[in-house]
Amino acid sequence: MAELIRLPKMSDTMEEGVIVKWNVKVGDTVKTGDILADVETDKATMELENFVKGTVLHLKAKEGEATPVDSVIAVIGQAGEDYSVLLNGAATSEIKAVASSKNETTPISEIKIAEVLQPIINSGDDRIKASPLAKKLAQDKGIDIQNINGSGDNGRIIMRDIENYTPSAQTTSASSGWVESYDEVNVSQMRKTIAGRLAESKFTAPHFYLTMEINMDKAMEAREKMNDYSDVKISVNDMVVKASAVALQKHPAVNSSWLGTKIRYNHHIHIGVAMAVEDGLLVPVVRFVNHKNLSAISSEIKAYGIKAKDKKLQPVDWQGNTFTISNLGMFGIEEFTAIINPPDACILAVGGVKDTVGVVNGEMKPVKTMKVTLSCDHRVVDGVVGSKFLNTLKELLEEPVKLLV
Repeated sequence: MAELIRLPKMSDTMEEGVIVKWNVKVGDTVKTGDILADVETDKATMELENFVKGTVLHLKAKEGEATPVDSVIAVIGQAGEDYSVLLNGAATSEIKAVASSKNETTPISEIKIAEVLQPIINSGDDRIKASPLAKKLAQDKGIDIQNINGSGDNGRIIMRDIENYTPSAQTTSASSGWVESYDEVNVSQMRKTIAGRLAESKFTAPHFYLTMEINMDKAMEAREKMNDYSDVKISVNDMVVKASAVALQKHPAVNSSWLGTKIRYNHHIHIGVAMAVEDGLLVPVVRFVNHKNLSAISSEIKAYGIKAKDKKLQPVDWQGNTFTISNLGMFGIEEFTAIINPPDACILAVGGVKDTVGVVNGEMKPVKTMKVTLSCDHRVVDGVVGSKFLNTLKELLEEPVKLLV
């Protein structure tokens, strides 16, 4: 008997996914464990594993299009099996859900299965291919349906074409002949999640910021010497991660989370390291940082960087952070503030190491300095607590030998 394949929830925050690539085609025989498709979630591109034995009868979800979680994306059964009744039943359920969510007044009985399966609907003299629901939505929005290119079968206009429609933006200046224009792209699943989480953090957690300048002369000297012996190149960021872990041990109130009716003070130290990728920002987590040496920390961060770039990070890689570090120093940024990464109570923004002039033992001398800014959730961390943490961090980086004992 044919079975509907639905898009599973592949991360805790996933609401929809995009089929990046189908690894099967209609007519292929599949077994349990085969990889049906590569799916872009809100965090990474992941493999969709098959749990049904049979023949691929239908691929409903198109590559590159967003599909809600639990929507039917494919049908697997016996070769030649009629799956239309099964698919029609699923389509009816989805249409009812859409109509209910939009509070539409059109009776469900009038929204026929043609929304999903019928290829041509008479929409006036020009016989435009459009589903009834698409026509009604276009009418409600005042959109001329003749201006829309359909993405359904045989160019049929369906509901998502109306929802995603943007009027052409191109204006020509009569005097100069110059043209105003722009491009618009759909928001990726990752960017949607980043926007939602950061907006929630910024507008629910009362942020305050503490900035401190650190003399990095000894840290840079120590790093150069350590790299003479280390199998992996240790970066300034690796040293900041290690120093933060040691400082968090001394100031556990910073290594905490706001839980509404409780404050959680974590005994373990898992540091999220923000990494920029093409579609946004990923924060893989280095676990038990306080128990690892600099070489181990550096190797782990570099491995995460490769996985993030290749979109191979898995949910376990970005979960469990108790503190987060965001470093933009490599881009020439001297100082910035970062938005707290839930569920953490604090995030450390790290600027670049720069050459400047400072007073050393009463004399003006060239020095290397670095500015760091701690963003704190005032519900959990007070100014004094955050300041003490930064002072300890400063002491560790200005005397980096302390990181080795």
